[in-house]
Amino acid sequence: IKAAHSMSVITPSIYATLFEENAKSHNFNLDDEIQLSQELISNECKNLIKIREQNSKNAIQLSSSTSKAIDAIKQKDENTLSEVLKETEKLRREVELLKESMYKDELTNVYNRKWINDNFLEDGYRLASNGVLAIIDLNFFKEINDTYGHPVGDKVLIFIANNLKKTKGHIVRYGGDEFLILFDDNRGIKEISDTIHSIHNSITSKKLKAKNGEFRISFSIGISEFKKGDNLSNIIEIADKDMYENKKDIKKKITGIQ
Repeated sequence: IKAAHSMSVITPSIYATLFEENAKSHNFNLDDEIQLSQELISNECKNLIKIREQNSKNAIQLSSSTSKAIDAIKQKDENTLSEVLKETEKLRREVELLKESMYKDELTNVYNRKWINDNFLEDGYRLASNGVLAIIDLNFFKEINDTYGHPVGDKVLIFIANNLKKTKGHIVRYGGDEFLILFDDNRGIKEISDTIHSIHNSITSKKLKAKNGEFRISFSIGISEFKKGDNLSNIIEIADKDMYENKKDIKKKITGIQ
């Protein structure tokens, strides 16, 4: 952090390099984490480029349609106006799809962090309404990746995300193997807790198949109510503490992925 503060501009790759250098000075192996971070950054850059290109294309199309509409109105050309209307409708659909892609996690097809910022927060950090937040953290996820490889780990994340949709809450992939679920205030915390634990029990009772074996998965759960105006970070911290207590209990009963 001190090194970063001395720079006027810092990019994700510069920060990653600084972090790696400091980690090595403490004999901490970051090989897996660095590879994962690079993949995440690369995917984010690809998404940003795709969004920029699509925005540019849409802006050109909008400019062209506007010019045609103005000329058609002046000339009272109904055929051209009808054509412009079709173009505008197509453009509107493309913009909606682009907007949706900006808020979706590419792997799991649930919401990303940006969705929270734009739809659930005021001033970038305060919650805009009352509700309940649940945090879901996979257990032994590194063991799954190490044993069966990252492609299997990705499928596990997709499997978890699809099951969490049964809660009928807003599912957000918050970190690598961490999800948030946001609920409006029309559902009680007990009902939400019972639903999530029921999903967890169903998942832990199943064995997932990989090429060279079978394994079980589980996740830990933390839940916290929030009020309009609460700081999101504070609510996540409360839920996080609850989740770690739950993780301790689960790991007493479940010792791994077998």
